[in-house]
Amino acid sequence: MKLPLTIHQARLGATEFKVIRPARPLVHAVLIDHDRHLDTYLDQDAAQRIGGLWKLAASSPRSLVHLPMRGNRGPSRELPEDGTRQLDLVLLHHSLQFAPSRWKEIRGRLGPGRPQTVTLPGPGHTREAVIDHEARHYQENRDLFHQHLHAETLFMTGSAKVFRDTARHFFDVARNGPGYVPAHPSHPHFCTELHSNDGVLGDAREIHIEYCDQWDS
Repeated sequence: MKLPLTIHQARLGATEFKVIRPARPLVHAVLIDHDRHLDTYLDQDAAQRIGGLWKLAASSPRSLVHLPMRGNRGPSRELPEDGTRQLDLVLLHHSLQFAPSRWKEIRGRLGPGRPQTVTLPGPGHTREAVIDHEARHYQENRDLFHQHLHAETLFMTGSAKVFRDTARHFFDVARNGPGYVPAHPSHPHFCTELHSNDGVLGDAREIHIEYCDQWDS
């Protein structure tokens, strides 16, 4: 799949940071903080592109992958009332050792960026991950997601493997959601999630990922 991006550079002191963003806004995508868990609502285009950005994070260990979405309108149907704070999302490799407290200043220094298109393996190349449930208990296991919240942004920090293995959730929503919802009018709910039993979450909350075909904008 071809993924149009913008590449940004921002310097803080002696350190320069590379930030990657989608070239087109993810209009029909929202990430909502529900305290105990997180909800993501996506249309087909957003799910497909976020899956690509997830895979890009696996192959870009020196970059911050920024998905701006906290200003987006939500889907047309009513959402749960508890917890209405919308968040942006940043994907990053654990080896970057980035301090989220620096993000607000970096974000304020980002210009329009340099256009670039990358070609990634299609979703058909994303095989079902083989999960080692015991490995998550090992202190040295780095193939886990960790989350931080700062400046209305959720930071998902992980290894190349955990990003690569979990991109399939978004491709699944993009591939199957559009056909499932109209075929099940009494229960038009197609979703998947990064679940605590999956062996991919360290210091991180579960993320529910749901397909929505009707939006307010």
